Amino acid sequence: MTSPDPAPSSASRIPEIRVPGALTLIGLVAGLVIGLVIAGKPIADTALKVTGPIGSLWLQGLQMTILPLVAGLLFSGIVETVAAARAGAMARRTLGIIVSFLAFSAILGAVAMPLLLGLFPVPAGVSFPHGADPGKVPGISEFLASLLPDNVISAAAASAMLPVIVFVGLFALASTRLADEPRRALAVLFEALAGAMMVVIGWVLMLAPIGVFALGLTLGVRSGGAALGALAHYILLVVAVGTVVMIAGYVIAVIGGKRSLPAFAAAMLPAQVVAISTQSSIATVPAMLASSRKLGVSSTTAEFVLPLAVTLFRATGPAMNMAVAVYAAKLAGLELTTGALAAGAFVAFATTFGAVSLPGTISFVSSIGPIAAAMGVPLWPLGVLVAVEVLPDLMRTIGNVTMDVAVAAAVDAGIDEQPATAETIH
Repeated sequence: MTSPDPAPSSASRIPEIRVPGALTLIGLVAGLVIGLVIAGKPIADTALKVTGPIGSLWLQGLQMTILPLVAGLLFSGIVETVAAARAGAMARRTLGIIVSFLAFSAILGAVAMPLLLGLFPVPAGVSFPHGADPGKVPGISEFLASLLPDNVISAAAASAMLPVIVFVGLFALASTRLADEPRRALAVLFEALAGAMMVVIGWVLMLAPIGVFALGLTLGVRSGGAALGALAHYILLVVAVGTVVMIAGYVIAVIGGKRSLPAFAAAMLPAQVVAISTQSSIATVPAMLASSRKLGVSSTTAEFVLPLAVTLFRATGPAMNMAVAVYAAKLAGLELTTGALAAGAFVAFATTFGAVSLPGTISFVSSIGPIAAAMGVPLWPLGVLVAVEVLPDLMRTIGNVTMDVAVAAAVDAGIDEQPATAETIH
């Protein structure tokens, strides 16, 4: 049995972006330390007059790229998903598992993070820097009413992320029904849009050490030592949500893949070590193939499912992205309604189809910004949280790699169970 190779992802044609992650973290630490030192002194007011506008300007640079970037990535991701679904029965089974789990992941983030924050509240005394009032938190009626825009141009101008995402999704699906020439023209257009926005956001993120330093200094002056406690608290809670997703991978491997828990855990360990060292699912593909062979997954299944999963499947994405957005809302002093959480979960699920294998800092902005906007959460907490994304990103990679191999095992087990089709002679 042979399966066609999945269509090449537009992610492979996205311009390479390098982000100064280490310098950004150093900038945050330096800003916090200096802010702690000058807090309560006359020089603090002068420093805030300088760092406040710098931090706000950097955040505006991030915000201006989010909508066109998401539109380009989402369009390309949906088109590629539809193309992959046409590749055969194995592809459809793989995509069925992927789509179902991504929906579960989004709901998990919307439920788990509020529960964790209820049990372990944000440390008291944290005051994040910001220059804008929080947006209106949507209720369930506002969420339902905003699903379809009456005017997509005005919705985009108002940064109404939810109706724009719905429109782009429908537009992408409609494009797959066109003749080859116009369909390819649209695909190239949106791929170019995403690529150009990646370049712009790369430029903005090159200035992240400066922007995050300014935000960190302001945070240190206003919150003192509570800021450090809040960042550690944030990392632990977001990683905890990602850990639940990773554990779900073991459950899928045992129940869906019919592999024993000890065997799966032992087979996954080398791939997880590679995932930690590289922080890249793509770089871990050879190790994942080796893990699949140890589990007895057929080479045909593994060589088809794993590249497809690495291209389209970010198992931890919806859950951890929702967790970050909910935490940002808490820092902003917002109480999220059921409608706001529903809007965020829907956007977290939808935008994951446009996610690409990029440095965690870039995917952090492109994935979580739309979720926060849909829930009425301001962007300014993300400007500080992005500096420590390198630590939760380890959990993202480990969880994604574990889930990819679990899906390969589940797909392989499902194929083995299918009865052979009787041959007929015509």
